[in-house]
Amino acid sequence: MELNKQELPNATLILILGILSIVGCCCYGIVGVIFGIITLILAKKAMEIYNANPEMYLGYQNVKLGRILAIIGLVLSALFLLTFIGALIFYGGMEGLEEFQREMMEPQGM
Repeated sequence: MELNKQELPNATLILILGILSIVGCCCYGIVGVIFGIITLILAKKAMEIYNANPEMYLGYQNVKLGRILAIIGLVLSALFLLTFIGALIFYGGMEGLEEFQREMMEPQGM
């Protein structure tokens, strides 16, 4: 007897959000952290659904890959965010950071 397999809910969305969490680390880390957390929550729910009845669903590979990408994106975004916050503290705010940037650009004639 053949079962009609259906796509796991949000499997493609999880994969897309996992990719966006890596891309989002370039936006001061905040966007990547948000996408990463949302992806991990959705992946956890999808994995619970799949584990309850694995022979009924397709797309589990997308969920696993999206989850891995979300973890990578979350780590990269957190590191970027912590580095940015550390630079703000070390250079005394945005003004100090802008002054440091100007000093670094002067020798190159920019």
